[in-house]
Amino acid sequence: MSERKDLELIAELVPAGSRVLDLGCGNGELLALLRDRKGCSGYGIEIDDANVLACAQRGVNVIQLNLEEGLSIFQDQSFDVVLQLDTLQHLRHTEAMLRETARVGRTGIVSFPNFAHWPNRLQIVMGRMPVTRVLPYEWYDTPNIRVGTYADFEVLARKNGLQVLDSFGIEGSRVVRRRPNLMASVAGFKFGRG
Repeated sequence: MSERKDLELIAELVPAGSRVLDLGCGNGELLALLRDRKGCSGYGIEIDDANVLACAQRGVNVIQLNLEEGLSIFQDQSFDVVLQLDTLQHLRHTEAMLRETARVGRTGIVSFPNFAHWPNRLQIVMGRMPVTRVLPYEWYDTPNIRVGTYADFEVLARKNGLQVLDSFGIEGSRVVRRRPNLMASVAGFKFGRG
């Protein structure tokens, strides 16, 4: 079992034997899990040197690439599933990357910190920007370019002609289906072309 339960929850959404592209794959833990448990194949995209090395040490296929440059190296529908976990909030061109995700994959799965989670709301009411387990940085020292909410993604998906196939929240080690915009620290969506 993975030490990160959120990866296990996301892995459940990926069909066995899928060809997977993981955008911002980090150290390759999820791709290794999918390879070893579900017989999946594919690539990770990562920019950080240390994470590229960690992927190689895990035996994960990795391409060092800045996602802001797009995915032009891949043909349309090259992958069954494209993952974008904890990545969207770091990108300047979020809509373009979402469209690219839908172009190169039959299905996309995204997750990001849910800014509308109730502890975040409470901190804002108290006059402060939230600092939580999922959003661990002070506002002046964060790698996040933007923040979003569970509800915001549904609007963004529709605007870009994407169909939400499944939506969920993650709080700790459990999936949140009831009132996820309020009760989940992480928002997650599985989507395809509309």
